Amino acid sequence: MLVSDYILKFLEKKKVKKVFLITGGAITFVVDAFSRNKKIKYIDCGHEQGSAMMADAYSRLGPNFSATMVTSGPGATNLLTGIACSWFDSIPGIHFCGQVNMNELSGAVKSTKKVRQVGFQETDIVSMAKPITKFAYRIKTEKEIPYILDKAYDISTSGRPGPVLIDIPMNFQRKLINLKKLKKYKSQKKINNKNLKDKINTTYNLFKKSKRPVIILGGGIEISKSRHLLDKLFSKYKVPYVTTWSGKDCCYHGQKNYIGTIGVYGSRAANFTVQNSDLILNIGSRLDTRITGGNPSSFGRNAKIVSVDIDKYELNKKRGLNNFLKINFDVKDFLNQFILKNQYVCDVSWLKKCNNWRINYPEVLKSWRKQSKLVNPYYFVETLSEVLNRKDIIIADDGAHLTWAVQAFKIKKGQRFFSAFGNSPMGYALPASIGASIAKNRQRIICIDGDGSLQINIQELHTLSKNNLPIKIFILNNNGYGIIKQFQELYLSKRFEASGKGVSNPDYKKISKAFNINYTKIKNHQNLKQKLKKILKSNTAELVDVAIKPDQKIIPKLQFGKPIEDLSPLLSRKEFNENMIVKKIKSDKKIINVN
Repeated sequence: MLVSDYILKFLEKKKVKKVFLITGGAITFVVDAFSRNKKIKYIDCGHEQGSAMMADAYSRLGPNFSATMVTSGPGATNLLTGIACSWFDSIPGIHFCGQVNMNELSGAVKSTKKVRQVGFQETDIVSMAKPITKFAYRIKTEKEIPYILDKAYDISTSGRPGPVLIDIPMNFQRKLINLKKLKKYKSQKKINNKNLKDKINTTYNLFKKSKRPVIILGGGIEISKSRHLLDKLFSKYKVPYVTTWSGKDCCYHGQKNYIGTIGVYGSRAANFTVQNSDLILNIGSRLDTRITGGNPSSFGRNAKIVSVDIDKYELNKKRGLNNFLKINFDVKDFLNQFILKNQYVCDVSWLKKCNNWRINYPEVLKSWRKQSKLVNPYYFVETLSEVLNRKDIIIADDGAHLTWAVQAFKIKKGQRFFSAFGNSPMGYALPASIGASIAKNRQRIICIDGDGSLQINIQELHTLSKNNLPIKIFILNNNGYGIIKQFQELYLSKRFEASGKGVSNPDYKKISKAFNINYTKIKNHQNLKQKLKKILKSNTAELVDVAIKPDQKIIPKLQFGKPIEDLSPLLSRKEFNENMIVKKIKSDKKIINVN
């Protein structure tokens, strides 16, 4: 069999139905194999970065796995931002890069060892990709292709998942291989449950001694495919629950004992819950500084922290945050045994206090709903969430509009809500929405974007249009980079360099017409719900330009090195003190929290 045909057979065996690609000289022989294989198709993308982001979302939602194919040099380097999204959010996927012929590589002969480039578009993509992949490898002989593919897949999907990259020189792509004379790869996957039972017993005993426990649900719930275990967890453990951003869709709005999302842009209620607790069970969150604040030692400072994570390095990073108990196991294995314990109900007064915080500190204020000029993004996102159904998938981009979306969106049970939370690049939501719609058989996808972010991968509007995908794109348009402007206002005396000043937008109405996409502009709150229902009812793509204030703020947010319970705008000191059970601490004025 030809190597190029074998690669498609391999992907077919792994249930990959669509490959996201842009062709080029160095990958042409592999792409040509699609002409001989009718069981697997490709999606022609507008940019390699977009293809990697489509693959990322496809893998999050799809039947199993995702793949891209690109040419050498710029084709390969363009993948890197999208690959980084998958790396930081633990999303499996395989990326095939074409490469120049072996004899054209630098160092192929002694005299070219230190030559910068020999072959046209030759680039050492393997060295570049190694820091953001679980495995990156350049093929050395056609005979090792089956072995390396099996190895790459095994590494990508085992343990903490992540992307892998295979670099294939052109001369190997068109070689024949004898499938009966090839080295077989043996899976390295190992299930280690040693001492898990003891750690679960210790955790349960800590709950029995606790007066103010809380459970944090992070992105590890979805990554470990443990979502189906949550209902049993909620019924067994009557305690307050909070989520990280990447765990937001683990709970739904109005769910009993769900308090909200935590962190530097978290809800006041959820942050008060965590910061006043005496026991934190952290399931599948790496507790980065977007959760803990710039001073990790101030996070849950009176609580014993029990963390469950498949990645031992996440458990050992410290940085001022110390885990009382480290449980280095797969989240699914942990939950399967943890929910077998006897039912636990925490102190009624603690549950009541946490739920009162949720009532007293809503994410969307009444005054925002009454805004008369332009559109308030919090009210818009809340209203959008009300008219969506339980099967909808919501993908947000980055920056201010991502923050407004996370803060104000009211999740319904069954919905998915995600972004590239770890890497958080501008331009993710549009290509990710395309990948998501393709993974879910052309399902409607809700894309929440920004006026600046949409432009980064605006070429993918053509990919959307030519594939007739019913994606609804909502641009929260403040004519600039809102989250940066707020940062500059706080720390740089309102010098809005390259955020308000120097930034401009194209005419999105004309852009929509060019790509044959329906366009709507929403200028105020008048008949907002009816307008959204009409937009959602169509079976075609829609681009909705939502005009918001240029100086619209993110509220609340952490600033000036304060602990996460003390969000800005600051509560009166009397009100703040009334909400604190644990000892208060001063802010660290040396810390500037990232925008």
